[in-house]
Amino acid sequence: MKKNYPSSAKVVVIGGGVAGTSCAYHLAKFGWKDIVLLERDQLTSGTTWHAAGLIGQLGATSTITKLRKYSLDLYKELEKTTGLSTGLKQNGAITVASSKERMQELLRQATTAQLSNVEVEVLNKQRIKELYSVVKTEDLVGGVYMPKDGQADPVGVTNVLVKAAKMLGVKIFEKSPVKKILVKNKRICGVETIQGKIDCEYVVLATGMWSRQIGEDIGVSVPLYPNEHFYVITEPMKDLPKDLPVLRDYNACLYLKEDAGKMLVGIFEPNAKPAFKDSGRVPDNFSFGEFPDDFDHFEPYLEKSFHRLPMLENAGIRKFFSGPESFTPDTQYLLGETPEVKNLYTCCGFNSIGIASSGGAGRVTAEWMINGHINEDLFSLDIKRFQKFHSSKKFIMDRVTETLGDLYGMHWPYKQHETSRNEKLLPYHEELKKAGACFGVTGGFERPMWYSLNGKPEYEYSFNYQNWYPSAKHETINARKNVGLFDFSTFSKFDLKGKKVHSDLQKICTANIKNEIGKSTYTHMLNEDGGIETDLTVVCIDKNYFRIVSSAATRERDKFHILKYLSEDVEFIDVTEEICCLGLFGPKSREMIQKISDDNYSSENFQFGSGKNVLIENIKVWAQRISYVGELGFELYVNKNDALDLYKILTNEGKNFSLSHCGMHAMDIMRMESGFLHWGHDISPEENQYQAGLKFTISYKKNVNFIGKDALLKIKDKPLDKTMMMFTLKDSKPGAPLLLHEEPIYLDDKIIGRTTSGNYSFCFDKNLSFGYVNSGNTIDTLKDKNLFIEVEKIKYPVEILSKPLNTKDFRKI
Repeated sequence: MKKNYPSSAKVVVIGGGVAGTSCAYHLAKFGWKDIVLLERDQLTSGTTWHAAGLIGQLGATSTITKLRKYSLDLYKELEKTTGLSTGLKQNGAITVASSKERMQELLRQATTAQLSNVEVEVLNKQRIKELYSVVKTEDLVGGVYMPKDGQADPVGVTNVLVKAAKMLGVKIFEKSPVKKILVKNKRICGVETIQGKIDCEYVVLATGMWSRQIGEDIGVSVPLYPNEHFYVITEPMKDLPKDLPVLRDYNACLYLKEDAGKMLVGIFEPNAKPAFKDSGRVPDNFSFGEFPDDFDHFEPYLEKSFHRLPMLENAGIRKFFSGPESFTPDTQYLLGETPEVKNLYTCCGFNSIGIASSGGAGRVTAEWMINGHINEDLFSLDIKRFQKFHSSKKFIMDRVTETLGDLYGMHWPYKQHETSRNEKLLPYHEELKKAGACFGVTGGFERPMWYSLNGKPEYEYSFNYQNWYPSAKHETINARKNVGLFDFSTFSKFDLKGKKVHSDLQKICTANIKNEIGKSTYTHMLNEDGGIETDLTVVCIDKNYFRIVSSAATRERDKFHILKYLSEDVEFIDVTEEICCLGLFGPKSREMIQKISDDNYSSENFQFGSGKNVLIENIKVWAQRISYVGELGFELYVNKNDALDLYKILTNEGKNFSLSHCGMHAMDIMRMESGFLHWGHDISPEENQYQAGLKFTISYKKNVNFIGKDALLKIKDKPLDKTMMMFTLKDSKPGAPLLLHEEPIYLDDKIIGRTTSGNYSFCFDKNLSFGYVNSGNTIDTLKDKNLFIEVEKIKYPVEILSKPLNTKDFRKI
């Protein structure tokens, strides 16, 4: 049948599942007109139709919790607006713990949930039995109960979103496959349908498990891939209580949902099965599709369900289901604008929790599109956290065998993936391994996290004392006493050249960028609302030649933000993988480097914040004197072909100066001791420089209307709604408790803020935490008050630091 497509639209949303319909609804709700949604077959025919429909609010992070809570509230609201039913039943949900460690994780999540006003009750075995009379509790430690969690009909939820979107003027077409997304000059210009072209300004890719291959067809990396997901539905069970809460037993990889007298038993298991393994491609015509039974794969988990719910053993199985669900490399969503094509946004990669996630994900996608940025800390969900290689079949098909199980696996602090490793190795990787390095992955690179003093360099995960603490103690104390060797090669490095480069940098940076060869400037780049988009150093290497250095994890995101505002005639080169950087820091660093180089490193000739070309035993090196660890020292930038030789020279000479290898944990501890903030934890687009205590990076004196300046001028004279502060526990012991982030900060019994970073300082014997407190609170008003940080539902007394623990004036040494 011929479709009555418009010839043009502002936005075309591709995909008629719960995610696409949520995006279309929110775009219309927030005021955009001419929204068209195209579904290749029938609405929900991809993976939405077979979803279990669980709407749990509690996520592994407060970001996820916030979005899921919004979804639940939205679906309830839209039932009233549309008069349709989502099938929502708020019977609550219980998650049980059969180990001490799992209970610790649940307690941490319950503690964090308070920051999002999610109601959570901590349960003992007796209370679990009261709420769920047929569950076996003998081997349980405890659990948590979310009384307002629910379950819904996924088709019903989608229909409610569809009607709400249509009420706001959205045009929705089924049986309307998009043959091609049209791109001109790296920008969306339309879509080609079975009946011709629709011109449009924006496209939203809400195409679920097809997204990777659709992106690949236009050179866009969308790192997700479907696994086979399994559940069974029993025959009616006459003794099964009605309206039971949803039950999750993460240690058994199980979720159980009562529905109309039957029980649905589903699993998220380790060693998952990638779907469509032979072709590595989802068929275009796969609608309402299922896979053949694989009872051998499912049976061990069915046995575990008999243990937790003994009455299941005598139940008949009405339906064995196996169908596709797409997963990402880190079990987090894929949202935001793609770096390859302007105005192409993704809203996919929900890792089998799409019903609970899509309401919130649709909202932030719409806000992102309308504003051109997002004023929330969503980097953990931003598609720009990934690089091209992440969507290669080799990488993603291996990784998703692990990430499906991660959904119910232990969410350990500092956990590293085991699959798809060794993608990018440093030139001296083998030497670092011999030195005892335990490697973690950031930005695809294997980088040293800590160095074993004896024994195997492997993490032994814990929510308390970390097995790498002895290494971090040695590394940090030695770097402050003698000299430490850090690897900074994984940091993102961009070279910018051209006559307009300085004026462009002045426009996109808040600080006054020094236009003098060898001078460096610490600065930020903002969005139009003053939110902090990047945290970086700009170095003038030569005339009309600057280098930007930022963190390893934000490489694609920072590159995207810079290129968004850079003049076309400024040359931009990503040199991250061409140039290595070794950091030499500590009181003996100057004396040591002077032994292997004839250049002058005295304070008079090599001031803090400056850099120059030097020779270290005939190797050309760009040396710059800045410090993220609060010690005298030098960053040594070298061509990757010379990096191994430089490493050997440094480590050989280092024997005379008690040099220690130092990993990323040591760096994080030392930056916190020195009061330095970290983008992604302590600062993000959710914060501005005044809130973060970083107003020294703002220059109003430069005669430039830099991006975000107008917003800052409005902010600067107003009272702050939150302020960054530093805290230490009054009773400090390593790992007791383990301070991380997203822990509530209390004044007496009232929550007044949240933590953003935590670690243990061995140099000062302090449990150290950074965090934001709400308006009306200052260091002076709080310094003698009863302050606490809550971890695992226990409040620990803290005191405020008025200055960093490390007060060494390393800039003047």
